[in-house]
Amino acid sequence: MSLKKYVAKRDFSKTTEPKSGKSSDRNKLHFVIQKHDASRLHYDFRLEMEGVLKSWAVPKGPSTDPKTKRLAMMVEDHPYDYKDFEGIIPQGEYGGGTVIVWDEGTYEPIETIKGKKAQEKHLLGQLKDGSLKIKLNGEKLHGEFALVKTHGMGENGWLLIKHKDEYASTKDITKEDKSVLSGKTIEKMEKTSDKVWKEGKEQDLKTKKKTKQKAKRETTPVGDNLAVDVKSILKKAPKTAIPKGVKPMLATLVDEPFDDPDWQYEVKWDGYRALAFINNGKVDLFSRNNKSFNEKFYPIYDLLLTWKVNAVFDGEILVLNNKGVSNFGSLQNWRSEADGELVFYVFDILWYEGKNLMELPLYQRQAILNDILPTDDDRVRLGKVFKASGVDFFDAAKRMGLEGIIAKKTDSTYVTDRRSKEWLKIKVQKRQEVVIAGFTKNADTSKSFSSLLLGVYEKGKLQYVGKVGTGFSDKLQKTMMEQFKPIIIDKSPFESIPDVNKPSRFRPNPPKAKATWLKPELVCEVAFAEVTDDGVFRHPSFQGMREDKKAKEVVREIEVPTEKIVDDASEENPHAQAIKAPKGKMPKTLLNPKDETQVRKIKGHELKFTNLSKIYWPEDNVTKRDMFNYYYQVAEYILPYLKDRPQSLNRFPGGIHGPSFYQKDVKGKAPDWAETFPYETSEGEKKEYLVGTDEASLLWMASLGCIEMNPWFSRVQSPDNPDYCVIDLDPDKHTFDQVVEAALETKKVLDAINVPSFCKTSGSTGMHIYIPLNAKYNYDQSQMFAKIVVNLVHDQIPKYTSLERMIAARKGKMYLDFLQNRPGATIAGPYSLRPKIGATVSMPLHWDEVKPGLKMKDFNIFNTIDRLKVEGDLFKGVLGKGIDLVKAIEKAKSVFG
Repeated sequence: MSLKKYVAKRDFSKTTEPKSGKSSDRNKLHFVIQKHDASRLHYDFRLEMEGVLKSWAVPKGPSTDPKTKRLAMMVEDHPYDYKDFEGIIPQGEYGGGTVIVWDEGTYEPIETIKGKKAQEKHLLGQLKDGSLKIKLNGEKLHGEFALVKTHGMGENGWLLIKHKDEYASTKDITKEDKSVLSGKTIEKMEKTSDKVWKEGKEQDLKTKKKTKQKAKRETTPVGDNLAVDVKSILKKAPKTAIPKGVKPMLATLVDEPFDDPDWQYEVKWDGYRALAFINNGKVDLFSRNNKSFNEKFYPIYDLLLTWKVNAVFDGEILVLNNKGVSNFGSLQNWRSEADGELVFYVFDILWYEGKNLMELPLYQRQAILNDILPTDDDRVRLGKVFKASGVDFFDAAKRMGLEGIIAKKTDSTYVTDRRSKEWLKIKVQKRQEVVIAGFTKNADTSKSFSSLLLGVYEKGKLQYVGKVGTGFSDKLQKTMMEQFKPIIIDKSPFESIPDVNKPSRFRPNPPKAKATWLKPELVCEVAFAEVTDDGVFRHPSFQGMREDKKAKEVVREIEVPTEKIVDDASEENPHAQAIKAPKGKMPKTLLNPKDETQVRKIKGHELKFTNLSKIYWPEDNVTKRDMFNYYYQVAEYILPYLKDRPQSLNRFPGGIHGPSFYQKDVKGKAPDWAETFPYETSEGEKKEYLVGTDEASLLWMASLGCIEMNPWFSRVQSPDNPDYCVIDLDPDKHTFDQVVEAALETKKVLDAINVPSFCKTSGSTGMHIYIPLNAKYNYDQSQMFAKIVVNLVHDQIPKYTSLERMIAARKGKMYLDFLQNRPGATIAGPYSLRPKIGATVSMPLHWDEVKPGLKMKDFNIFNTIDRLKVEGDLFKGVLGKGIDLVKAIEKAKSVFG
């Protein structure tokens, strides 16, 4: 197999890792497990196949306990000689860190198969099928194991599982921490960093002295670590008149995402690039080719006219769907506000109040932008910047259905009308602008046309790249035909006339079609699966017209290898040293992966975290440490729903399968700094609830074993007035698809009476629907309204819903629960973990995500942070403007009688 990816990621003048190698053992297949302390400690599990080592990164290392499944992320193939590599990979190189050979030996299929070649053929078939079953004969690991491809962790996600046999054990095998080659631990190997294991023995590691520039770079960090004094920067910026006729800086297309601390990441929006020029009350909104958008996108233009600022902004105009994802088709068809709300995402600033900012590094320009951009109207938004793992961010964008991501060098200057190596784009799906050079019409069709004939310019000549026949409605075709009629010509504009009736293996007998040629003036965008050997797009789909782009500028866009471009960008800036982190790098966490007891200062308060390796979710191998790290990372999203609210503590000190209990009273038990809320029992006892405040209170609750967070619906400032009304769909014996159906029926009822609603999974079996009240009404009024709503819903779907409180009386039907709306009642809050198999999360959703096929386990501790990076808080409207309850009830009477 090819080692192209492996070689491309390494500079062999700087690292002693092997380039190749071949097994001399004709009888046995070999395996190796290397312990690798890079950006985070993990184990690399490698199996000899096809002359290379098939490789998986196992973050927590192998387990000999059949109940413990280990995540294993498949990575690029490694050369056979890598099985003996241990030592130091220099910092700054891919995977920089310390490596030891933790275990090695031979392996074979579980099935009895004679001969190395026959065994290998059998194992390759299993590998392809995603279920590899093997027997290890190592120094540490013995017996049967399975590698099983899993869904939900990306295309490279697998699980490493020990089978039940005589070698199975519950002891932690990773405690055996010495190399089977050198006898060294990771720590001891680090101390002998001038040595490396190579060619069967320890040898000197040749290191190059750092240049003065690199040494300086290491002590002069950029980006998040630099304080930006906006006033000082603006004072030093050169004075100029407002620039005219400038075109935006463009990004280079590369083939894969990457991790690098000197780069930042943004969403690639599917819209029209736009520059906004605002000066002395005059506004001009231009496309990337200086076409005026003033009339076309008049709501944005009119809004900019009201701004009391002189500046040039760079951004993207788009139309967002209900999921918060841009829709190019909606933008292309936009004519007025009735077609959707326009949004102008601003991500850069070129000029401000007489000062040219284009020579400033990006992080300084964005600090200025953040400081001066008016934010009082949601139609103009500041583009979000993510200093995170580019690989993780790309995977999140892919799952969210976005077009792709943009990577920008944090210290890049702004170069107009240039495709820079310091701005990169990585696309989730293949898309390309193309010139419309003609159309075909099949015999006996009633449509305006059957397909568009597409081309791109190469060396000034228009080259044919295929035809597209899907993606347009009859209405759109008629509109397009009106554009085509004035530019119809007699001769083909292509350099070589294409055969529009040429058969293919997908359409061996295409219908006879007549070609009509057009002047090559119009541009559209298509998505496609791949490019054939003769340069034609396979399975193209029409995405929309591109009025913002000139036909003569449309050339074939070819992906460039990411590694080369990133290295070139580093060479353009000699002060920047690229540090490529391994794939799978996680966002910043609270606790390190080693120490069992750790103390952290949170909001000025010391918190102690103990027994961190204790398993809380056994089926998912999720520990207490994982739970604490999750709540630390999700704090900014969950805290608005905990702050100032009394908490009911649902404690699971032994994990999800252990004994659990509710605790309300924390009097004399909570830390001195904790806020509490007094209450009195029916016997007259004075007690106190814990009140949510900040990260410290959140993590203190988690330290008690509170897997889930259960806040009141009201705050201590207005304890009798809930901020929202909740309808709880409790399915009993019904499927989750029926819960989805009931949720959509509830939305129909609420939409009919003009009441906004927000939905989330419960994280258990049902769904919760929230209605904002803004503490304007008491609990009795909230419950009364919820009862009206669920009665209306029940009338629509009486066959499988019930309003009976007693379980026996429901007879297995879904309970439409309105009684949660009472003082002191709680349910799991938004973004709360749940004590359920799958480590599920109570996840806010877009309403268009609520459809058959939705599963509770789609949202869990493993993917929530990625989702939030892209989606943000979908539930914030719950805490916004409350409804008018009187008007809503009157509307319900008029609509439903």
